[in-house]
Amino acid sequence: MAKSSNENYQKWLAVYGRLVDFSHDDWLLMAPHIKIGHITADTILFAQGEKISSVYFLLDGYGRYFYLDEKGSERNKSLLQKGGAFSRLSCYLEDQPSPFSTQALTDCVIAEIRYADLVTASEQNLNWGRFVRKMYEQLALKKEKREAALLQLSAKERYLRFTIENQALCRSVALRHIAMYLGITDVSLSRIRKELGLT
Repeated sequence: MAKSSNENYQKWLAVYGRLVDFSHDDWLLMAPHIKIGHITADTILFAQGEKISSVYFLLDGYGRYFYLDEKGSERNKSLLQKGGAFSRLSCYLEDQPSPFSTQALTDCVIAEIRYADLVTASEQNLNWGRFVRKMYEQLALKKEKREAALLQLSAKERYLRFTIENQALCRSVALRHIAMYLGITDVSLSRIRKELGLT
């Protein structure tokens, strides 16, 4: 295996090896279809209204999904950290433009894979099939937990749970992004943090 390919394999394993025990052969099947590179903070990976054909796996750094309304106001749909992925199923399955944008919040390392290549690999190889399933399971669990928190917890409870479950992200992302994700204003989050003795 070439040095660069082995380095990329090690980068991939360091993040996604916890989900699936990828072998060298598994990696070699997909290696020609993976582009690994760096992007800087504030980079838009894909914008609202754009059609995409790739999935962007986050090997390092933090990012977000966000909606932009007609007045230019932003609302965070999701915050992303190492081990997550930027994607949109309706783009791949229904040839629809993305209803939201994605952005790097810090400098990031991204692995880009065309969705069609990922599907082909998942049909040909057991471990890539397991990987796709586990990524979808993670996404479904995250969405379930967020929905339950928004419906059942107070703003303070949501913030406390978020800080416990996302300690590294809280240290790396601006508070305004956390407030948007929690569905509260910057002022409300500031008040909550003051009540908790965090300011």
